[in-house]
Amino acid sequence: MTTITVRDIWTARNRIRQTLPPTPLILSPVLSEKTRVPVYLKLEQMQPTGAFKLRGAINRITSLPPEEKRRGVITFSTGNHGFATAYAAAQAGIQAVVCVSKNVPQTKIDALEGAGAELHMEGQSQDEAADVCARLQEEKGYVLIPPFDHPDIIAGQGTIGLEILDELPDVQTVAAGLSGGGLLSGIGLALKGADPSIQIAGLSVKKGAAMDDSIQAGKPIASLEHPTYADSLLGGIGAANRYTLPMVKQYVDERIRLSEESIARGMAFLYETHRFVVEGAAAVGVSALLDGAVKPKGPAVAVVTGNNVGIQEHQQAVLPWLSKRHDVP
Repeated sequence: MTTITVRDIWTARNRIRQTLPPTPLILSPVLSEKTRVPVYLKLEQMQPTGAFKLRGAINRITSLPPEEKRRGVITFSTGNHGFATAYAAAQAGIQAVVCVSKNVPQTKIDALEGAGAELHMEGQSQDEAADVCARLQEEKGYVLIPPFDHPDIIAGQGTIGLEILDELPDVQTVAAGLSGGGLLSGIGLALKGADPSIQIAGLSVKKGAAMDDSIQAGKPIASLEHPTYADSLLGGIGAANRYTLPMVKQYVDERIRLSEESIARGMAFLYETHRFVVEGAAAVGVSALLDGAVKPKGPAVAVVTGNNVGIQEHQQAVLPWLSKRHDVP
C-alpha cells in the first residue's frame, strides 16, 4: 500500500490553490458561548460546487497524465463527489461519467446534469452504483476517480487541515462528518502531523454508518442505507478499501453517531444564527457540539462540508426546530 504523507498534502495544496482559494474560517460567537471555548466554522459550502469534494477531484484529475485524460474519467457518488468530478473534468476539458443510485436526492441529480456529466442512475445504494461504475470502466476504458479511497483524493481533502492550521494554529478539536473517510483521513493526517494531541471527531448517522460498522467488525462490511437528513454520509467504504479504513482508525479519536433530531438541530442553528442553508452532513460537527456529544478542550473547528440540499428537504428538517424555539403554533 502506498504511504500517504503530509508532503502529499502540500503537493495537493500547490495544485489546488491555482484554481481554488482557501475557504473562510469564521468565529461562531453563539456556539462559542454554548461550548465555553472559541468555535470556528470552516465554510466548505463556499466551494464552486458547494462542497469540499472539489479539492480531491481537482487534485486527482490535474495529476493524470495526458493519455489518461484523453480516455475520460468515471466515478460513483452519493452526489457531491460526482458533481465535483464533473466540474473538475469540465475545467480540464475531458469527458466525465458519474454513476449514482436511485436514492440520490433530486437536487444533486439536477446539479450533476447541469455540470454536463454523462449520468447513470442504477441500484438502491452507493455500493450498487459502484458496481455499475466498475462495469462501465472495464467496458469503456475510463479512468476511475474514486470518491474517497485514493491517495490523491485523501491528500486533496487534507488541504482543509493545512488551511485550518494557517488561520488557527492553536486549534485543539476538529469535528466533521465521517462516511467513506477521505475527508477525515486527510484532515487527520495534516493536523496530527503538526500536533498529535489535536482531537479529531468523526460524526455519522445512526443507521448506515458503514465506516463505524467496518471498524467495529475489523474489516470492510456493507451497511444498509436508510433515509436521513445527512444523505451524503451514506454509502459503503468498498470491500477492497486500502487507505481510509486504516487511516480513520489511526487519526480519528472518537466516532459518534447522531440522531436525525440532532442533525436537524445543527441545520437549524446554522440557518438561524449564520443564515447558512446547508445539507445535513454539513451540520453534524455543529450538531455534536450543541448536543455536548463532542466536548472541545480548546479552540475548535466544525467543518461545514456542503450546501447541496433542496429547499423542501431543508425546510422539513429546520422548521420544526425553529417553531419549537419560537413557540410558533
